[in-house]
Amino acid sequence: MYNSNLNLNLYKMFYDVAQYGSVSTASKNLNISQPAISRAIKRLEEDLDVTLFYRTLNGMILTEKGRELLTFVEEACNSLIIGERTMMETNSLIKGKLTIGVPQSIASFYLLDRLNKFHETYKDIEISLINRPTEELIKLLESHELDIIIDLSPIQTHEKELHIEELIHCHYGFVVKSDLDINVNKLSDLEDCLVVLPIEKSFKRQRLNEILMECGVNLKNTITIESNEMIKETIKNSNSIGYVLLNSVEKELKSGELKEIEFEKKLPYATINLVYIDKYLTKAPQVFIEDYLKKSEY
Repeated sequence: MYNSNLNLNLYKMFYDVAQYGSVSTASKNLNISQPAISRAIKRLEEDLDVTLFYRTLNGMILTEKGRELLTFVEEACNSLIIGERTMMETNSLIKGKLTIGVPQSIASFYLLDRLNKFHETYKDIEISLINRPTEELIKLLESHELDIIIDLSPIQTHEKELHIEELIHCHYGFVVKSDLDINVNKLSDLEDCLVVLPIEKSFKRQRLNEILMECGVNLKNTITIESNEMIKETIKNSNSIGYVLLNSVEKELKSGELKEIEFEKKLPYATINLVYIDKYLTKAPQVFIEDYLKKSEY
């Protein structure tokens, strides 16, 4: 039941101090004096009869009770943010926001056309794309800085509320400039070539390494690059063979700029996933998911 004596400002100040671990930083963010924030925290502790923070030279550190309270306050703040957006995003989507976390390589071949179609219909929706490593995107989604994530498997998280849904399957493969005269028919032939590969810690590289090991192939002359887009550009500008997500070079394959080297051995496939927290989806991301991601005509 709603308590009319509940002072929401106290909880807002508690939330900011907990987020920043600092009264001074919270003071700047809220535009409230440091003494006023310190008094508010002290009053909240007295009202609840608990100690919420350890005061140290390095800042404010949550106690066990403080961490427990923070989970409830975070949930309340998130609900207010979603409530505000829900009120703003009318059924006709005259205004609103759509923020998506997606790697550049996936955005280029899978997402941009869909976003353009969405924008043609809903011109006043503010669209933002954020490109970060998967782990960072998950954190941004959990803190409600993103509406959805579109990324490759595996999506590793302990967050039980995250909904993970498969969108499409893609394949990895080796490609090379079409005008490069190269005699490669089996994986072992790659040992004599310059091969551009993803970084060792990536899941796609680990899957490839398993296949190469299984076939007794040891690549000696390699360049390691983190970005799929940079791998693609390196292939175009050197006499090298690159391991890429084939969907990301579809245009180059169709135009004849690049060609795929096919092997009898089946190479790994990838799954592109949609990730979101269902209860926090507002109208704009709901419409984008249902009408532009799940419908096959796009």
